[in-house]
Amino acid sequence: MRHRYNSCVNCLVELMGHESFQVKELSLTTLMKFVELEGKYPLVKAEWKGSFSFPRELLKLVVENLIPCEEDASLLISRFQEYLEYDDIRYFVMKAVAENIGQVMQKTKEVPLPIYQQNVFSLISSISMPSKENEVVSFMVKQANQEEWKVSKLKEHKRAFERMWLGFLKHKLPTGLYKKVLVILHDSILPYLNEPTLMIDFLTVAYDIGGAISLLALNGLFVLIHQHNLEYPDFYKKLYSLLDPSIYHVKYRARFFHLADLFLSSSHLPAYLVAAFIKRLSRLALTAPPQALLMVIPFICNLFRRHPACKVLVHRPGGPEDLSEDPYIMDEEEPSESRALESSLWELQTLQRHYHPDVAQAAAVVNQSLSELEDDISGLLELSAYELFDRELKKKATGVPLEFEQVRGLFGKKDDLFAEHFALE
Repeated sequence: MRHRYNSCVNCLVELMGHESFQVKELSLTTLMKFVELEGKYPLVKAEWKGSFSFPRELLKLVVENLIPCEEDASLLISRFQEYLEYDDIRYFVMKAVAENIGQVMQKTKEVPLPIYQQNVFSLISSISMPSKENEVVSFMVKQANQEEWKVSKLKEHKRAFERMWLGFLKHKLPTGLYKKVLVILHDSILPYLNEPTLMIDFLTVAYDIGGAISLLALNGLFVLIHQHNLEYPDFYKKLYSLLDPSIYHVKYRARFFHLADLFLSSSHLPAYLVAAFIKRLSRLALTAPPQALLMVIPFICNLFRRHPACKVLVHRPGGPEDLSEDPYIMDEEEPSESRALESSLWELQTLQRHYHPDVAQAAAVVNQSLSELEDDISGLLELSAYELFDRELKKKATGVPLEFEQVRGLFGKKDDLFAEHFALE
C-alpha cells in the first residue's frame, strides 16, 4: 500500500511539469491535500510521545517543482500562495527554498540562472511574514503541544526568512531581478530580519553599481543608516554622483527625491556640500521637463531655507551670468572641489524665461525673500506630464475684449442686410 502511495506521489510530482496549466494546478492541489492528510495521519509513527511530525519531504518535492530551471512557473506559484497563509507551510517552504537554492546554484558555479532565479523570487516575494508573536496561529497540521513547537515561534520564522533571503541574494542576480528585489527590500524584507545589518554588503554593492540600481538601493541604506547606525564612508559623495540628466526622467524619480530630501535635511551639513547639490540640480534643470522642474525648484528653495549660508548663490552682484563665466566645475566628482560656493544661480534666472508659465512663475520665487516655512513637495514628487496637460485643459479661460462684433450664427449680425431677406428654416 505504501509503495502504491509513493508511486502516486511521484506521478503527481511529474505532472506538475505538464504543459497544461489545469493539469499542473490539479496536481499541486492534490499534493497539498496529501500534505494535510500526511500531517494528520503520519506514515511513520512518532518515536516518542509528544514529538512533532510534519511531512517535510513531501512538501520539499512540491517546492522543488514550483521553481524549475527551464520554464516560468509564476502562474502556478500564484496558485500556491493561498497555502502560504498557513504558518507551518510557510515555515517549511522557506527552509526548503533555502536548501534548494544552495543545491542548484552550487552546480552552476555562480553563473546566473534567470528563469530559476525569477521563479524563486516569485515564490519568496509572495511570502507575507507575521509581525507579532500572537499572529502565528494558523496551522495546516495540528500538533498536540502546539505552543511548544518551534514553528509556532516568531523568532524561528524570522530566522528561516533571513536564511532564505541571504541565500538568494548572495548569488549574482540578473539586472532586472536586482531592481525588483531593491524595490521591495526596505518594507517587505528588512523589517522581518533578525539582523537587518546582514544586508549591508548587498546594499553597499548595489549602491556602488550606479544608475537606477543605486537609486533603488538608497531606500534600504536609509533604513540601515537611520535605524541601525550604519556608517557609510563617502555617502554624500556617492549621492552627489547619482545626479545626472536621467535623474529627472527615471520612473524612480519620486522615491529618489523623497530620500534625497531626507538626507539633506540636517542643518549640520557643510555649506559647500549643499551648494554643490544645489548647483548640480540647477544645471541639470536646464534640460529637465516641466513636471520635474515644478518639483525641483521648491526642493532647491527648501535647501536655501535649511542652509542660509548658501543664499550667497542667489544674492551675488556681479556673479557669473551664463555658462562661459561660471567657475562651478560640473564634472568634478568631489563636491568640495566643485567651487559651487563661488558661483551663482544663473540657471534659475534662465528658467524665469521658461516656455511653461508655471515653471517661470516658480523660478521667480528666488527674486523675493523666501518665507521661513518650507514648501511641501510631497504632492509634486509624482507629478506627470499628463497631469500638467490635464490641468491646463481644465483651466477656465477668461473673456478677452475684442475689436470686432462677435458673430452669432450664419445670419446673426445685427442690422445685416442679408438677414433681413433670408432666414434658415
